[in-house]
Amino acid sequence: MKHEDWMRLALKQAETALEKDEVPIGAVIVKNGEILALAHNEKETNQDPTAHAEMLAIKRAAQKLGAWRLSGATLYVTLEPCPMCAGAIIQSRIETLVYGADDSKGGAVGSVLNVLQHQLWNHKVEIITGILEEESARLLKGFFRSKR
Repeated sequence: MKHEDWMRLALKQAETALEKDEVPIGAVIVKNGEILALAHNEKETNQDPTAHAEMLAIKRAAQKLGAWRLSGATLYVTLEPCPMCAGAIIQSRIETLVYGADDSKGGAVGSVLNVLQHQLWNHKVEIITGILEEESARLLKGFFRSKR
């Protein structure tokens, strides 16, 4: 499968979040062509400020593997990760991050700051941006427009 195919699965997760009146962000973690985890935002559902799609996907993938190191895994997420999620990406040793839309207000992979590319980290993450960017942004803009 291509990056676009995996991102479509992340977008389906984002749509599930939207149906639950959650901020529509979805994530998928893949390793060697196998899905390790699917997740979407659950902050409102769980009343948990850490229940971002990325955090949930990382936790589920680690549980599935029985290991906290997700070396060789790729995380697909519809929105540029925040500082918390970027930190978790480093800590979990995810190899590649692929995301859709930039987050000009809270993105920690280059839009506001770049947590993943700090020179002192002992783990480097490959970053691929803009995959199905328009679709990802459209979901988010529609959600926030409906809240105003």
